[in-house]
Amino acid sequence: MTTFTAGPLLLGVRHHGPGSARAVRAALEAATPEVVLIEGPPEADTLIPLAAEKDMRPPVALLAHVVDEPGRSAFWPLAEFSPEWVAIRWALEHGVPARFIDLPATHTLAWGNDEEKRTAEGEQGQEEKGEKEAGASDRSVDAGVRIDPLAVLAETAGHDDPERWWEDVVEHRGGAGIGADPFAPFTALEEAMGALREAYGVGGHDRDLVREAHMRLQMRAAQREFGDEVAVVCGAWHVPALRQKTTVAADRALLKGLPKAKADMTWVPWTHRRLSRVSGYGAGIDSPGWYGHLFAAPDRPVERWMTKVARLLRDEDRMVSSAHVIEAVRLADTLAAMRGRPLPGLTETTDAVRAVMCEGSDVPLGLVHDRLVVGDVLGEVPQSAPAVPLQRDLARAQKRLRLKPEPMERELELDLRVETDAGRSRLLHRLRLLGIAWGEPTASRGSTGTFRETWRLRWEPELSVRVAEAGVWGTTVLSAATGKAEADAVAAHALADVTALAERCLLAELPDALPVVMRVLADRAALDADVGHLAQALPALVRSLRYGDVRGTDTHALTDVAVGLAERIFVGLPPACAAIDAEAAEHMRRHVDAVHGAVGLLGEPGTAAAGGIRERWHSVLRVLAGRDAVPGVIRGRTVRLLLDDGELGQDEAARLMGLVLSPGTEPGDAAAWIEGFVGGGSGGGMLLVHDERLLGLVDAWLTGVPAEAFTDVLPLLRRTFSAYEAGVRRTLGELVRRGPGARGSAEAAASGIPGFAPDLDPGRADAVLPVLSLLLGLDEAYDDDFAGVAR
Repeated sequence: MTTFTAGPLLLGVRHHGPGSARAVRAALEAATPEVVLIEGPPEADTLIPLAAEKDMRPPVALLAHVVDEPGRSAFWPLAEFSPEWVAIRWALEHGVPARFIDLPATHTLAWGNDEEKRTAEGEQGQEEKGEKEAGASDRSVDAGVRIDPLAVLAETAGHDDPERWWEDVVEHRGGAGIGADPFAPFTALEEAMGALREAYGVGGHDRDLVREAHMRLQMRAAQREFGDEVAVVCGAWHVPALRQKTTVAADRALLKGLPKAKADMTWVPWTHRRLSRVSGYGAGIDSPGWYGHLFAAPDRPVERWMTKVARLLRDEDRMVSSAHVIEAVRLADTLAAMRGRPLPGLTETTDAVRAVMCEGSDVPLGLVHDRLVVGDVLGEVPQSAPAVPLQRDLARAQKRLRLKPEPMERELELDLRVETDAGRSRLLHRLRLLGIAWGEPTASRGSTGTFRETWRLRWEPELSVRVAEAGVWGTTVLSAATGKAEADAVAAHALADVTALAERCLLAELPDALPVVMRVLADRAALDADVGHLAQALPALVRSLRYGDVRGTDTHALTDVAVGLAERIFVGLPPACAAIDAEAAEHMRRHVDAVHGAVGLLGEPGTAAAGGIRERWHSVLRVLAGRDAVPGVIRGRTVRLLLDDGELGQDEAARLMGLVLSPGTEPGDAAAWIEGFVGGGSGGGMLLVHDERLLGLVDAWLTGVPAEAFTDVLPLLRRTFSAYEAGVRRTLGELVRRGPGARGSAEAAASGIPGFAPDLDPGRADAVLPVLSLLLGLDEAYDDDFAGVAR
């Protein structure tokens, strides 16, 4: 049995390995060192005591960021089953000093920026995102080819799967990892890594050499203070280098002249999903949820795992019984025996779950992998942890509004008439302005009113970095969002960007930022002569007016700008629509629709801009409808808009359509006019259903299109009519088949066409009255009078 003799106890580990974590705990219990040294940034030494607080729950991460440039950051994630976390907790429980000995973050951040211009992710085996490793990231051979220590060791042992080999050798070998000797696994790993380094070297990786030099200096300092009873927990790859005999002068020479950057450190919450390789912040493990289970299960890990799977599937309404659990455990044990494994691993349990509980389907198995194998556990850090002022203000707001960050995606329905919900809306909109995408707005179900908002929330650990970055704009969420909005307004070049920013300022209720944004908006609008830009900007402004009404914001300045913008559009739109090609005409048609909707809201009775603006807009539409130089799709749409607003009678609309569909008009232009008039999802299908004169005009024109021109107009017509609902298309087809416009309503009724009859059907009309009375809030006493009016 190996014993802990004089000299540093080097415990080489695989980061985030439950077997390594159990082995570290057993070795520390047996050795009882005077000090525990851990691979990690020394600036975090003052943060170690926080790991003992009751509000600290892994997974968590040490976050280091450059003070003047928070975007340059590094993470050192720790899970409950991380050997480093186990070593920290053991030291705190036993009153033993614990220190980090890796290269300081002040050098790591500056070095990473100078050499590779990328965000460092902390060592702990993460120099390369998503790599599997044994204590460190993959290393390079002299030829520059990266190797995976686990893969090399597994191949040497005759295994083709490094993960399975590691599970068999370490994870499934009990508390010490290999046998009953608490130091044996570390001795074996040190010999293996020594052989690998001797065979492959370090491939010229100066960073590894520098880091290991710093760790050796820290080891010597600890030995001078505490004697030889020093335990070191580090990546197994580094152990041979730390055991190497070097001089202090040689190690200090490697550290001379390193770049520096002023850095701050704190603890931040982390998630199991961010420990997996697929997350982008990989830490060398595919299955953090499975590893957490192996570490936490006191006994019978396979049986306990199958019980978890069964509970999850039952919650998803799948029929899983106790018999399924028993059979799945038996199958996993059988597979492990057939494959020569000491215990069933993740491969065997997954195969058993697929066959027994999922009936061979990978769909429920995907749910098991997502929820259990990877998992969405979110860690917590105590409020006493250092944080930038903005982070503290955000935490207070989250607590006040009862809006707890969660790793699972969820929908949040808000009623802005309720003060708590209004506060949540303000917070989420302000965070979006700061680039902190905790929530994304989505379409509300069952309501389109401005008093309703629906958000899709999900808290990602990287948002802690975004909060640190946003701290440069202010110390509170309100002040930071205000500063960011003002800066964005000044930096914006496109008018639409400024109008969108004004809308966001109103949603976030930033009264101090709005005057600055409005001043920039007025300047940009005055200088922008592009009607398309103006038309694109107006709807956002009008929406902002509605949001201001909901939130009680003073929007007089916004109204003045919106009215001025509308007037400039009225003047510039007719020339801008003349002599343009088909693609530009379609873009302009969409602008006309958007402006029409905006003017309708802007000119509503009771609004500050109601006086005359709708009348002026209708005059513009009439000009567009009567100009031959304007493309057909725009002319058709303007006629339709005038018809819908009651500014044009049915007879006049039919006359204009008849002129366009006359033989003297090019078929392509006529088809474009039809698309503008009845296309674009504007209810044109129902218009043709209820006005057989218009349908007859379209039908007569279509049958008269020359054969050589028909193939040119067919795609346009197909696009127009295919957008109608199936019932509308079916009714139109029936009307065309029976000859629309050639028969009167009596003949149509006699032919059995639904919805047409010579006279009113009182019975069918009366059946609608109770519902209409309820919708309109009418008393039953008025039902008779209402019935007469309705008829």
